Parts: sequence; structure tokens; C-alpha cells
Amino acid sequence: MKIAVLGGGNGSFAAAGDFALQGHDVRLWRRDPALVAQHLAAGSRIIVKDSNGRHDVQLALVTTDIAEVVDGAELILCPAPAFAQPDIAQLLAPHLTDGQIVFLPPATFGSMIFAKAAHDAGNLARVSFAETGTLPWLTRKHGPFEVAITIRAKRLPVGVFPLDTAPHALDVIGHAFPGVIEPCGDALSGALMNAGPIIHPPLIVMNAGPLEHFEKWDIHKEGTQAAIRRVTDALDAERIAVREALGYGGPHFPLANHYASEGEQWMYGRGSHDRLTDSGDWRERIVLTEHRYMREDLRLGLSLLVSVAELVGVATPLAFSFLAIGGAICGEDFLEGGRTLATLGLGHLDRAELQALLREGF
Repeated sequence: MKIAVLGGGNGSFAAAGDFALQGHDVRLWRRDPALVAQHLAAGSRIIVKDSNGRHDVQLALVTTDIAEVVDGAELILCPAPAFAQPDIAQLLAPHLTDGQIVFLPPATFGSMIFAKAAHDAGNLARVSFAETGTLPWLTRKHGPFEVAITIRAKRLPVGVFPLDTAPHALDVIGHAFPGVIEPCGDALSGALMNAGPIIHPPLIVMNAGPLEHFEKWDIHKEGTQAAIRRVTDALDAERIAVREALGYGGPHFPLANHYASEGEQWMYGRGSHDRLTDSGDWRERIVLTEHRYMREDLRLGLSLLVSVAELVGVATPLAFSFLAIGGAICGEDFLEGGRTLATLGLGHLDRAELQALLREGF
């Protein structure tokens, strides 16, 4: 399969390296010419480290030319942070063609940003936009062209926009992730599977002292204590209540299953939390005012949750509170703006109109 990967972070390198390891034709787009030049000089290769050892894989192309990367690609995967999506969507919009799938894992309802960018650019191609609840890899880069994959996802709930294109989209995505994809309905359902806004805000806010005191701190090990887990479960209950109010059925992938030793498996499968902490890769320096856990998961992810909750009349006191506290930490008002239905250009729609759009497209 021809796959285009957009971005140069942990997720993009894991995607490009893992797809190439599986034998796919992989092309990587990065916007920084200097970094692309370095990668070309290194032979357009990526070292993938996983439980089976080290693998030296060859990419078909590394370039700053997004048109060249996506030309003929069946699947376009963009795991960039949500705050980078608007710029990338604008660059991508003119180049999409019929039948292509843009997959955003995860996206904070970013599928609508990419779809609207294509629509506003006058691109009438029949394209599917999909998103899931987590990055398909627990991963960290270990060097400029080296990436460690600790866990590969075992279950990926995927929502598609427009929903009536889902059969084709899920078939293509399923070829890239065999045996892993689980349809969960429309793109908003996929967005409301996003685990980042549930797991990370309590971990960074309730560990703010250690994060600012220690040079490095593992929020998933020493930072995951019983009191914080109770708050995480309560915040997750708000997410699930919003899903249920919108009529989305289970499984809702409650985050509690990520930590459980029995019962329904979560997205990364059994024992993934222990393997994550044992790797040591998440003992890191987190600058609260700058890190994507604050800028993406808390500010954008929770503002989306609160916005959708308001549409369906569900109370989200914890999500609201974390937005207020996160804003105070950063000296900003996170309760204004963020990623809401209004800032996505959907604020004028009632529930029925929104669901019709999600089903049929623009």
C-alpha cells in the first residue's frame, strides 16, 4: 500500500518506520527543509526499535513537498498535535483526490478541520477523514532518525467523516492496521474516544508541584496515584455521559480498563501501563506552560468536550475545572476559544443538523 505520513514527531516517525517495516511504500513529509536535508543525507532511513530488536528500514521518499508525498497515496496519516492541524490542513487541501483516506490518530475532532479546509479550497474530491482514540503506538524518538515502539495498539475505535464513506475508509485503514480497527460511527464519536484529554489533564495538574520541582518526572509511574486515578475515572464518566447523550453505543473504552489486569481490554491491550513505565521513556521534563499535554489535551481536548456537552445538556464540572486551573497555570483564559463547535464553524447547528452533516458531509 502507498502511505503518506505527515509530520516529524514521535508518532510520525513511529508510523513511517512501522509501515515501512511491514513492507508498505512509505513517503514522509516534513515542513523543515534543514531537517529533511539531514534525513536525505542519512539515506532516508529510520531505525525502529521494538521488542524484536532493531530494524533498519528504508522510506520511499522524504520531502518538504506535500503534493509529491500524497500523490497516489491510498492512506494519508497525520499524527501531528491538534494545534498543528489547521496549518497542515490548509497545505494538504488542494492536493486530495477521490478515494483517499486522511487518518488522524487521534485528532480532537480535527477531521472536521481537514474536511472543511478541503471544502473551503473548492476541492470536490470524494475523500474520507477519520480519527481514533489514541496514537497507534506508545513511542518516543531516541535520535534524529531512530524511534522506539514500546506498544502497538490492539484495538482502535475509528470514526469516519462523512459517515456514508465509512466502508471504504475502514477497509483501507484496516489494511494498514490489520485486525485492530473497530468501527465506532461518525467522526464525533471517534473524537469522543480520545484518551489524551482524560488521562493527561489530571496527571499534569495534580502533579504540577513535582513537575516543576524535579528535572524529570514520570507522571505515569510515581505520578499515577489512587487519588488521581479516582479523578481520572470521574472525568472519564463525563466523557462517556456525553457519548451516551449523543446516542453513541458501547464500547466506550473507559480509561480504567487501561490499568486493569482483567476484564475488557483497552486500546493498548493488557499490561501496557506497566510496559510504558518500565521503558523509562516517559520519565521526562514537562514544561507545564508549553507541553502538548497542556496545549493539546487540556486546552483543546477539554474545551471540545465541554462544548459538545453543552449542546446535549450534560454537566461536565471536572472538565470545566481543569480548563480553569490549566488556564491559571498558563496565565490565560482557557474557557474562551479553544476548540469548540463554534470555533470549528459548527456552532450554528443544532444536534440534528450536526448529525446530518456528520453523516452526509458538506
